[in-house]
Amino acid sequence: MAFEEYDKYEQSELVQKWLRENGLSIVVGVAIGLVGIFGWQQWRGHQANHEAEAAQLYQQVQIALASGKPDIATPLVDRLMTDYAKSLYAVFAVSDRARQQVQDKQLDKAEISLEWAEGHAGDPALKSLTQLRMAQVELARDNGAAALATLDRIPANSYRGLAQELRGDVLVKLGRSDDARKAYQTALSALSEEAPQRGALQMKLDDLATAGKQGA
Repeated sequence: MAFEEYDKYEQSELVQKWLRENGLSIVVGVAIGLVGIFGWQQWRGHQANHEAEAAQLYQQVQIALASGKPDIATPLVDRLMTDYAKSLYAVFAVSDRARQQVQDKQLDKAEISLEWAEGHAGDPALKSLTQLRMAQVELARDNGAAALATLDRIPANSYRGLAQELRGDVLVKLGRSDDARKAYQTALSALSEEAPQRGALQMKLDDLATAGKQGA
């Protein structure tokens, strides 16, 4: 037998021996891999369907609230909170409920709703927006300390202009004029020159300056 043929024969024997010893583990590994891929696709499909259902429910909530029928919206929001708590649509729906509760002067209920929304908002920007709304409600309830604590949870670069302006409003109500002025100035510096709220913010600063002169 030539050396080349012997090498081929030996290699063939080695391969067959290796397959006999490891063939089952290869088959199992491939099978597990296929099951994993199939399972991942199934899970992705389930998640997509789940999110689509949540979106449809949220659309019904919006229609009910826009039609002035909060009694119809209530069970829909409750279902989103129970069955779709991890969906952004649940957070949107509860935030809408909180806005309606504020309009109805149910500030205590609005605060509870926003606490739920904050706890379930996975997206950082949405969580910050929820915290901003909560601070507004706490200020409306004359709870300045709680409002400041909520504002402290908002990252410094998130809604900076709005957050600092609201901080200024809270500090004014707490009688801390100097701190309020700094907050308003920070808010003003965060806004572009074309921002429509610059005028109102400048008026707040002017009011503080006038009050300071009168108190001097």
